[in-house]
Amino acid sequence: MKKYRTFIKDCIPPIILRCIRRITNKKNFENEYASWDEALAKCSGYEAENILKKVLDATLKVKRGQAIFERDSVLFDEIEYSWPVLSGLMWAAARDNGELNVLDFGGALGSSYFQNRKFLNGLSKICWNVVEQEHFVHAGQAHIQDDTIHFYSSIENCLAKNKPNVALLSAVLPYLPNPYSTLKILMEARVKTIIIDRTPYVNNGVRPIIKIQTVPPIIYTASYPCRFLDERELVFELKKNNYSLVETFTSLDKLDDTATWKGHIFKLDDIK
Repeated sequence: MKKYRTFIKDCIPPIILRCIRRITNKKNFENEYASWDEALAKCSGYEAENILKKVLDATLKVKRGQAIFERDSVLFDEIEYSWPVLSGLMWAAARDNGELNVLDFGGALGSSYFQNRKFLNGLSKICWNVVEQEHFVHAGQAHIQDDTIHFYSSIENCLAKNKPNVALLSAVLPYLPNPYSTLKILMEARVKTIIIDRTPYVNNGVRPIIKIQTVPPIIYTASYPCRFLDERELVFELKKNNYSLVETFTSLDKLDDTATWKGHIFKLDDIK
């Protein structure tokens, strides 16, 4: 059966394979809810063991060189780069003499690190710190952690041992009950560069909305609240805390017509 599937895959043009993968990986958003708690009560959440198992299996294959790229536990035949994010990381390193110390909030088991390590390995010094849920942290420390990539259960624990020059928040702010509380911790820590990616913003300037996102069973079984943010509000919050917007870019995601997925790169203003 495996040989048969491989034969079929080899006969299908790559462009069709990419289209099939995008369709099967599409994540659905349902309804609108008055509050985060109301939506949360109808969701399964991230805590299910089936999610960790699939992410760990996929990440280990990438770490060992048995697969090319992993995102959301799905393996890909080629790396799908976010070039603006990689540019932001390299720009931050260039400003600090080739050294990169990343606080990757909600970074699973290091997906963004493994995605970009081909380029990052050329830096003079790199430290990649993933902040995640406890069960992801335990798995990361047991199976993934090495001299470069480390795992922490809170931003505070990470900051106690590191002085990151970049905070990366990719596809994470929409899934937090209080996203601006997390940003506040990072801004108060005076992290020099904050990169936000894969974040949905409401179209036409309407108020932020909360929906339930359901992951297709082909990936794993899960559902969770997702907040479509107000882009102007986010930029304002960072600006009033002395962060300037360096660049805005379009994210790879396009998952719902009521929102636009974007990324932003902010830098801490020099205080004289």
